[in-house]
Amino acid sequence: MYFYEIVTKYQRQTGEDNPGLVKETYLVEAINPTNAEARLVEEIEAFIFGDQETERITKRNIYEIFANPDGENWYKGRVELIVVDGDTESRKAVTVLVQANTISDALRTLKDETAGIDCEIVGLAKSPILEVYRATNDVME
Repeated sequence: MYFYEIVTKYQRQTGEDNPGLVKETYLVEAINPTNAEARLVEEIEAFIFGDQETERITKRNIYEIFANPDGENWYKGRVELIVVDGDTESRKAVTVLVQANTISDALRTLKDETAGIDCEIVGLAKSPILEVYRATNDVME
């Protein structure tokens, strides 16, 4: 399974009799881009009011996802895993996603989740991802 970041544009009911054009980003776990797009359309079809257009599908290498159902935002973190082999030290940069309400909450979660692992958090920023759909059909909001 792979993760695909999908940017989609569609008309959505935004208020009382007021359809509006929205552009949203989702992360979908699937075996290929076609399956990811089909899965996303299936998940959001109840919200679509009119046409829907997929603007971009990008394969993303996500090492780990730390979901928090109470979190409103997704934050993308860069972590360098440190491997010491004898006298040599090597680092492997990986991308993680953290669901939290604020960047300070996301950093706290990331520190807690990586405690005991030889690594360095090198970056953390708010992501445009609205929701993550895992292959297990669980929705993380």
